[in-house]
Amino acid sequence: MTSPVSPSDHVSPRAALPAAQYAVSRHAAWLGAAAIITDEVGRVLLVHPTYREDDSWLLPGGVVEAGEHPHVTCRREITEELGLDLPLSAVLAVHSFSPHHPDLQPAMACPGEIRFVFDGGTLRPDQVEAIRLPHEELSEYAFLETRDAVQRLRPVDGRIMLAAYRARLGNTATAHLADGRHIHDVPALDRHDVHVRYRPHWDSPLNQGPVPGPLPVQQAWAWCFVPDGRVILVADPGPRGALPMLPGGTVETTDATPEDTLHREAAEEAQLTLTDPVRLGWVLDETGEVYGGVGSNARLHLAARVTAIGPAAVDPASGHPFARLLATPAQAAALLGWGPPGARQAQLAAETAHERWGLPTARPAAIEEIPAEGMRLT
Repeated sequence: MTSPVSPSDHVSPRAALPAAQYAVSRHAAWLGAAAIITDEVGRVLLVHPTYREDDSWLLPGGVVEAGEHPHVTCRREITEELGLDLPLSAVLAVHSFSPHHPDLQPAMACPGEIRFVFDGGTLRPDQVEAIRLPHEELSEYAFLETRDAVQRLRPVDGRIMLAAYRARLGNTATAHLADGRHIHDVPALDRHDVHVRYRPHWDSPLNQGPVPGPLPVQQAWAWCFVPDGRVILVADPGPRGALPMLPGGTVETTDATPEDTLHREAAEEAQLTLTDPVRLGWVLDETGEVYGGVGSNARLHLAARVTAIGPAAVDPASGHPFARLLATPAQAAALLGWGPPGARQAQLAAETAHERWGLPTARPAAIEEIPAEGMRLT
């Protein structure tokens, strides 16, 4: 009968050394654990420590103590730092940190660090209200759009945060990083530097009746479905990252109807051919500030079926091509930063697509990029 064998028993010929010498020969590294925790519209929770000289912020978490498992550390630190007991649903990222990384403080004798980043979930408003900080250790907390969060984190910490959060949003495998860089294929959201598109008026209700006659329609956007039940998002690159949006845009004077706007914009932005658009409802824009203060207007939301996806092309309005992403409706709602109303609208769009065109409910899958040559739809 053989005894159980550990994989570490076969790492190298050094295993034949006396136990004490072999133990000294093994690589040593610190362990850390942190969590991605968001509010209902996808902003990431950061905490501000009192002990850092460079004034940088951190994800909730901390140092793994001797004999402690990283997931135990993470839950303990969340309780100590925030006063909350949160379940951890997944490992989003594992990061290997070099002992000589430039983001380390010069006097820090660090042998290197392995950091685990867990999914701490989404906080309800009552949980946010219940946050209590240990003020001798943390001076404040904030929920921040990721583009702002990376400005408050050390550079390598910002890259870790983004990779972990995008693994959660994109339903990809655990991100494996070394000094802030992916060591395997870079997922689509990271490749295009996509951020959640937080909107101040995310909770504006979707009115499902007809648009009142006197109210002009200034915008038309659509949940554009492919045959497997997923939808297409476009991401507009910019100096601070790409922001996702549904295909569509501003109604021009040359557009006879908002549906004409949708067909035109979907073709220009994402090279989509659409059919049978159906109106889901409209959102009231009380000021029209984005259009120069034109006053009350409606933003129309539709669902449409995609019949063809052409090769990527330059968007005439922006002068550059947009990234084209395939996501489940739920993933799209999370990326759009519309919170619970967005999740409900995504469900309405999916139900409409099923009833109108017989499309299936999209299965959970990783967000992926549409190939530059386009896609054949069956």
